[in-house]
Amino acid sequence: MALRIGGASKSFSDHKVLDAVDFDLAAGEVHALLGENGAGKSTLMNILSGIYTADAGRIEIDGAPVSVSGPAAAVALGIGMVHQHFKLVQPFTGRENLHLAASGLPVVPPRATVDAQISELVIRSGLDVALDVPVARLSVAEQQRIEILKTLLLGARILVLDEPTAVLTDAEADGLLSLVRDLAAQGHAIIFITHKLREVISAGDRVSVLRRGRMVLANRAVEDVTRDDLSSAMIGGQDVAVTKRAGARSGADLLSVSGATVMDGGATFVSGANLTVRAGEIHGLAGVGGNGQRELAEAVLGMRPLADGRVVLEGHDLKAASVAARRGVGMRYIPADRSADALASNVTLADNLAATAVRTGALGRGLVWPGRIRAHAGSLIEAFGIAGASGGARRPVRLLSGGNAQKVILAREIDGDARLIIAHSPTRGLDVAACAYVHDRLIEAASRGAGVLLISEDLEEILALSDRISVISRGRIASTADGRPDRAQIGDLMLGHA
Repeated sequence: MALRIGGASKSFSDHKVLDAVDFDLAAGEVHALLGENGAGKSTLMNILSGIYTADAGRIEIDGAPVSVSGPAAAVALGIGMVHQHFKLVQPFTGRENLHLAASGLPVVPPRATVDAQISELVIRSGLDVALDVPVARLSVAEQQRIEILKTLLLGARILVLDEPTAVLTDAEADGLLSLVRDLAAQGHAIIFITHKLREVISAGDRVSVLRRGRMVLANRAVEDVTRDDLSSAMIGGQDVAVTKRAGARSGADLLSVSGATVMDGGATFVSGANLTVRAGEIHGLAGVGGNGQRELAEAVLGMRPLADGRVVLEGHDLKAASVAARRGVGMRYIPADRSADALASNVTLADNLAATAVRTGALGRGLVWPGRIRAHAGSLIEAFGIAGASGGARRPVRLLSGGNAQKVILAREIDGDARLIIAHSPTRGLDVAACAYVHDRLIEAASRGAGVLLISEDLEEILALSDRISVISRGRIASTADGRPDRAQIGDLMLGHA
């Protein structure tokens, strides 16, 4: 076996995340690892990649016991992991990020050698991406490709992909799955972490399922299991229905964006965009990643300046208003990258939850007592079912699973004063149950009269939740439909203009 993990256990404080987990991986195979958020998948892989140290257990590579004492040791052993939250220096170009990674090798190759290796990898892998553009200006999907290139450049034989298709379109996901099969055919051993059963069946050789820190289905050949087998193993018999948005009565225009143009460094990201969101509706904005979604959202929120156009919320002209002023009239934001843009990872759960309430005065004016902040956090932890908070409100947010971290953002942003909620890829990387929870909260907010702008590359999500649907392509709103166009129509608009 290329890799064997035996009896891996790990606890954080009094919370046991892994309980005597066994896992193995052969060269030339794709072993899919499934499980809900908080099941222990990322913790197990973080032990393999040297980020965490197991409390108990052993790791063998090619039959020999090894000690993975840190990330550098993992790289030396040929282990590479592409995380959900990328490890890239945002102001650097993709090429500079790749050279930075190569500089950590025991013997640093000459720059020309690295450039030649990069070119060869791009051709062999098909991971075509703009390498000479600052990473901050690339879409999440493009940044992911650079992360995969970086891992291959460092010589990974054992490759861990953590939710690699979470932000990809159907066509991009199919391309990545084909790449994964090609890499396996070349002899790589690949661990493919996913929530999507379709991907397991189309790309996996074997499959294992973690639930609540235990391996409940291990090392099964993909052809020997059914979708029902996998779903039951993941959620333990829970019946989690896909949320569907019932027909809703929307009110008057709540948000009006007219002629919005957003530029940065001479490049135009959004050009003359017009968009309305009505009170009580969920307005879906579909589009391939990197077509101006983030820039438009940040301009509406005041995080980027408008080169031209207007933003009006309930009669308030906000073109010159600060972020704080916009939040003061009810704007709220659920960003695509919760780790980088929404949470202070090393700060306590209580302080993360209090950020909005302190600003609005909901916890009192002037000096806010710590006890009031903790009590506020306790009520939200209970109301939103934030699990993994066993250390109480003082627990750092970084110790929560992805689904529970997203609940923290929802608890903070979907408050009683929320009038407009901009939700950008709100279910990225979440399991079925967590997705349903997020959808239910957005529907509840719209039912109370708030407007929701749902920005998503997941067409199933857009079609299931939206009262109206628009499509953004190359920074322009390509179409706005009062009805509900079907998937094919939306896909044509997305890809026909991209």
